[in-house]
Amino acid sequence: MKLKDTVDTIKIFPSHPFQDKLFEVLESERFNYDIVAEKIKETYLYTPQLKENRFQLQNRRYIGSKHKLIEWIFSVINKECRGTSFADIFAGTGIVSAIAAKHFEKITINDFLYSNYVTYQAFFSNNDWDSNKIEGLINYYNNIDVLNLKENYFSKNFGGKYFSQKSAKIIGFIRDNIEEIKKTLTDREYYILLSSLLYSIDKIANTVGHYDAYFKKDSLEDRFILKLIDPIKVADISIFKEDANILVKKIKTDIAYIDPPYNSRQYSRFYHVLETLIKWDKPLLHGVALKPEPENMSDYCRVSAREKFAELIKDIDAKYLVVSYNNTYDSKSHSSQNKINLQEIKDILNQKGKTKVFEKDYRHFNAGNTDFNNHKEYLFVTEVNHV
Repeated sequence: MKLKDTVDTIKIFPSHPFQDKLFEVLESERFNYDIVAEKIKETYLYTPQLKENRFQLQNRRYIGSKHKLIEWIFSVINKECRGTSFADIFAGTGIVSAIAAKHFEKITINDFLYSNYVTYQAFFSNNDWDSNKIEGLINYYNNIDVLNLKENYFSKNFGGKYFSQKSAKIIGFIRDNIEEIKKTLTDREYYILLSSLLYSIDKIANTVGHYDAYFKKDSLEDRFILKLIDPIKVADISIFKEDANILVKKIKTDIAYIDPPYNSRQYSRFYHVLETLIKWDKPLLHGVALKPEPENMSDYCRVSAREKFAELIKDIDAKYLVVSYNNTYDSKSHSSQNKINLQEIKDILNQKGKTKVFEKDYRHFNAGNTDFNNHKEYLFVTEVNHV
């Protein structure tokens, strides 16, 4: 019997010592989960970059994406923080860095997934690329006759599951061909082609938004069309693919934006198809979901999350710390429950300086069957005490 069920059962009987003690325990635990936070009037206006027939940075499905929270996040940052440099050390889609680049002179962006690192290189890098050349290749790929193609690694593994058989065959052919012509491409052109392929397959994948599973259907539509991404101009950016706890020992920034994983859901397992596509190491795949051997498993998704977070905060060299977190403690799915509670985060941050907490009611992206009400996003803003 769950603890909540026990409490509900006890409520029908007269008060007794065990009941009173149990309620004290529950109130103590709730105190750890709840935290006093401010609401803020949003003053930042976010206008997404739009270009017909091209993918924008925000046009992908990604758990924890901050795209719909941008106006709130930067309303808080603009009110509370000052500086010219900004580091986004768990960058995910990279949307926060894209907006930060409009306000700060120097950007540092990091994520330990290779597929995310490649998209940063494609969207943000200042290296040269020839748009006519890449558009010509896109047009060539979109006019391939699938009947002339042989089965390949991608179609053999993912065809009829995550994609239709024909779509998977074309995707695999394109990925092989990009590798074959790599020597004729600049680094930026290579990354732009890979990212365009990533965004294009994510648009049609037979999933709920991640790749932990696929829908079982008798037939899948042949919907694949390769579409070009729309790169963003960023004057000064440093791009990394490192463990955040190691990276912070090497960098210095005015504002550090910290958005770590919240629960036991490992991003490297949720997005394994994209990782396999971009790395193209053609690993042996296992299980119904067709996953490779585990790699890039984050300690922030384990019981050690609190200790790793404390270590990160201790080592980081910044004037302001801005930490994103949410409150999925009461989620019915154990894997969706937070690994660190809000009071623990504030206590750790308070060791670096005075910390304010801001909250926003927000219905998060639910990629599965997790049921959770009263969801809130939190921003902890710490002005670091420098001795």
